[in-house]
Amino acid sequence: MKSYVYLFLSVILFASCLNDDENIELETEANIIKYINDNSLNATKTDSGLYYVINEEGSGNKPTENSAVNIDYKLSFLDGTPIGQSDSEILELKQIIPGLSEGIQLFKEGGEGVLLIPSELAYGLSGNNTGSIPGGKVLVFDIKVNVADYLVENETAILNYIETNNLVATKTDSGLYYVINNEGTGSSYPTSNSNVTVAYKGYFLDGTVFDESDANGVSFNLNQVIPGWTEGITYFKEGGDGVLLIPYNLGYGVYGNSGIPRVSVLLFDVNLKSIN
Repeated sequence: MKSYVYLFLSVILFASCLNDDENIELETEANIIKYINDNSLNATKTDSGLYYVINEEGSGNKPTENSAVNIDYKLSFLDGTPIGQSDSEILELKQIIPGLSEGIQLFKEGGEGVLLIPSELAYGLSGNNTGSIPGGKVLVFDIKVNVADYLVENETAILNYIETNNLVATKTDSGLYYVINNEGTGSSYPTSNSNVTVAYKGYFLDGTVFDESDANGVSFNLNQVIPGWTEGITYFKEGGDGVLLIPYNLGYGVYGNSGIPRVSVLLFDVNLKSIN
């Protein structure tokens, strides 16, 4: 069973929820150094004040600040009090506390280690909004990076699918892949604001169908659908058909949707019936 901890922190929340309690016990760098010495850790300090220990370097690429990652973690205070833990937790590094985001980027995929995060890189003097982490606390994360970047993983899976199925696909600047089987015979292409009618079948890389229209298609405005559709349909004229191969960031994102798992690659067979 997972014990979830609220890792998400917006700048507004961080700035606006400061606690006026003068009795906050602020843990300082001296407390971190004592913990390092007491536990015989070989720790490195970054310019921000984060301390980290790499027990297993891992292999491959490191995450970037824009990555979505998958980690196992155990979280505790310096005195050993456990706060929470999770296996295979998917996180967007832009959406979590600064010290954890910075620390995860120090590890390659498969890497393991410890992060010692001072309060100014965590929940500051305010603590978190549930009260489980008081203000001024240093956080200790034991982490393992299972997936360093889901976009890289998605692209590898898409390229394998393209090769296996002998597709002639084009990649756009956004990371979308598309295949034009029939460009269509219309005189123009839709724009990202067009109202269109499209017949489609949506499926995962393993062929499992999750959604499908009837032969007449469905009408909608292209500015009201997932980004991969908003862009992808504009490559077809009326009557055109082909395939869209959509990474998670152009689909339903890190959190997925009903029937769509998190960070999923989506494939769509599409036929642009009309530009309305």
